[in-house]
Amino acid sequence: MTVQQADPLELPEHMEPDNPLWRYALAQWQDPQVAEACLKLQSEGWSVSRILCAGWLATHGQSFSGVEDAKVTEWRSRVTGCLRSARKSVPRANDHGVELRDTLARAELLAEQLELALAWQTLKESEAERGIMQESGTIIGQNLVAAAPSRDIPVRVKPHLELLASRLAGQTTRGGPSCS
Repeated sequence: MTVQQADPLELPEHMEPDNPLWRYALAQWQDPQVAEACLKLQSEGWSVSRILCAGWLATHGQSFSGVEDAKVTEWRSRVTGCLRSARKSVPRANDHGVELRDTLARAELLAEQLELALAWQTLKESEAERGIMQESGTIIGQNLVAAAPSRDIPVRVKPHLELLASRLAGQTTRGGPSCS
């Protein structure tokens, strides 16, 4: 059986892998509750990078439309997603696969960094087009809903969205913004 090779993706020449969005993502990932909620949503088909873009924009009073540049979605599909799938295919409980699994996890993290660099470039370029700034606490719920993989948000994921809305907006008290 012959497998057709895809052409390499073209990346912008002047990408910034270490950018404010990446640093925001790293800081948020240090919160175990954020990491756990993001991973639970990822298992439901959500993109963690979309969630983090939505949160970062909210902290800057900006709306997330949910529309992404084609380079971001293509990178996620062809690179980040494939590395994640390969990593998950390697059994955890097998000593022979530990090194491979760890290598794939490092490669997946680098792919996520480049995915966020592509997203950052788009966000930076569209900064002049953004609308009126709003309070981050009022916009985070809307941004997270815009980051959803579909308009129908299952009831089972709403607690994770509520937690993320609270944590990503820097609010740790109950009664934060609604994601319904």
